[in-house]
Amino acid sequence: MDMLSATLGRVKPSPTIAVTTKAAELKAEGRDVIGLGAGEPDFDTPDHIKDAAKAAIDAGKTKYTAPDGIPELKQAICAKFKRDNGLDYTPKQVSVGTGGKQILYNALMATLNPGDEVIIPAPYWVSYPDMVLLGGGEPVVVECGIEQGFKMTPKQLNDAITPKTKWLIFNSPSNPTGAGYTREELKALTDVLVHHPHVLIMTDDMYEHLRFGNFEFTTPAQVEPELYDRTLTCNGVSKAYSMTGWRIGYAAGPEWLIGAMRKIQSQSTSNPCSISQWAAVEALNGPQEFLQDWCRSFERRRDLVVSELNQCKGITCPTPDGAFYVYPSIAELIGMVSPAGAAIDSDEAFATALLEEEGVAVVFGAAFGLSPAFRVSYATSEAALTEAMTRIKRFCAGCS
Repeated sequence: MDMLSATLGRVKPSPTIAVTTKAAELKAEGRDVIGLGAGEPDFDTPDHIKDAAKAAIDAGKTKYTAPDGIPELKQAICAKFKRDNGLDYTPKQVSVGTGGKQILYNALMATLNPGDEVIIPAPYWVSYPDMVLLGGGEPVVVECGIEQGFKMTPKQLNDAITPKTKWLIFNSPSNPTGAGYTREELKALTDVLVHHPHVLIMTDDMYEHLRFGNFEFTTPAQVEPELYDRTLTCNGVSKAYSMTGWRIGYAAGPEWLIGAMRKIQSQSTSNPCSISQWAAVEALNGPQEFLQDWCRSFERRRDLVVSELNQCKGITCPTPDGAFYVYPSIAELIGMVSPAGAAIDSDEAFATALLEEEGVAVVFGAAFGLSPAFRVSYATSEAALTEAMTRIKRFCAGCS
């Protein structure tokens, strides 16, 4: 073990990947398992996007590209930000990476020094703290409980900022809760940030287009123009266009930061897959109407899952604004015993017993920084969700 980097000891493997892997192993053993842990849409990539990729292959667009994206994709990204968010960027302000995760990682690696602090509201996407640790920084976790809609208050943000604060990582709609900040709530947070010019803002807008009802998506640089020069607005094609495996993420921000991120990427992976980049051009420039149908499907599934979970003994499940997750509390079940006799002394114990006894795979809340809870991804068929809810209801009813 002495051969390994000390930095590696600061991080842990992704719990969401671990849950998906465990569910796959049990299925391979012949177990009847319903996996509700995966963070990806179950829809196929739209045909017009796949056709663009095929055309790129046929045209021989299979060589190296610029390290952080082809000009055509950067132009499409600039057009997207103008069209959807009212934000003006030039191609020099845009970076394209191998998935949204690389974009966030590049930015942190390019800016963090030992002792720098990064504010992360919890519940958070599992990778945020570990990427900060890999970059040598210190995560400052701000717990945002169910009683406040899983959203950070202006006072919490102001209290968390210190002279060492380098970044705030902001995600709306959220993974894992699906909670979204209204324009008014976001403006209250940006009002705080205006008074702290040393703090950079990293917005993870990956679920921008997956929103329900009357929820209006906004992003910090859009709400408060004074933050434009210190905001990295991050997005990608993974969730909205069901292109998780294509691995294309992107961001726009100040040129000095984009240049630093380019340097990191040029000495690590270099360019994202050329074919995926051309597919992403079509995703951003092509037809968008299918998104409405997808959102309607997700909203029906959301309503089904929320209704069923709120009928379960010991579970309280808020209704999310977007994404394709719910984050129910199991506070009333802690201290009980599962139907097969397992002690439920944590949300991890709950998730383990649920998988072993009922064959339903969920991700325990501690992985996202706020317990006791668990995350359900409803990016699967209504039939599978209905059966999974039946099993969860039966499991909870048998707890004592």
